[in-house]
Amino acid sequence: MRSLNRRQFVAGATAAATATLAPTRAPAQKSGGTLRFVAQADLKILDPVWTTAYITRNHSYLVYDTLFGTDEKLQVRPQMVDKHSVSKDGMKYTFTLRDGLKWHDGQPVVAEDCAESLKRWMKKDRFGRLLAAHTAKVAPVDRKTLTLELGERFGPVLEALGKPSSNVPFMMPARIAATSADEQIKEIVGSGPFRFAKDEWQPGNQVVYVKHADYVPRNEAPSGSAGARRSSSTR
Repeated sequence: MRSLNRRQFVAGATAAATATLAPTRAPAQKSGGTLRFVAQADLKILDPVWTTAYITRNHSYLVYDTLFGTDEKLQVRPQMVDKHSVSKDGMKYTFTLRDGLKWHDGQPVVAEDCAESLKRWMKKDRFGRLLAAHTAKVAPVDRKTLTLELGERFGPVLEALGKPSSNVPFMMPARIAATSADEQIKEIVGSGPFRFAKDEWQPGNQVVYVKHADYVPRNEAPSGSAGARRSSSTR
């Protein structure tokens, strides 16, 4: 099998992500106000694992968070992860989550949530399936720590987890991530900077997001799909 070229893969993925994530210029908004914009397509599907549609991915970057992201220099950087390590033989990855991560329903994000989210994503995404074929086990160690153990050597583990395009590995509560990858999720609960106001969703007309008051952004400047994701808007 031809080995993956990390830089070529991430370059293409990041270019696509940057093009679709970059917002259209709009007049300055007052702090705490409402930002209105017209998306490039109608949001019809809410499950980022079930579809590769960019409008669903863009929606999901508002609602969900990721373990890693890819910055403008094509470097994979931690997002929900505070610190990580790789065993000397390169076969075991250990991830420790940041403090203060909360789901939109107020529950804390735990390692089990992330393990189940990765398992669901691995069943659908091409890069995820390739990673799964080389993985022996993904499991929580404690409430803040999870491990990914390889069964066969696989170089671009972090590139898979930080990919910015197609089926991005967004994190969900374990109870939602337990949904079959061939079935769309029915509950939209993330840990990202905005909550999805499902009751106000009118397909073809409007999508409403409300600021997640408990969201704690990273300290780094935003870059690509990595870094801080701050918002002063409430709606």
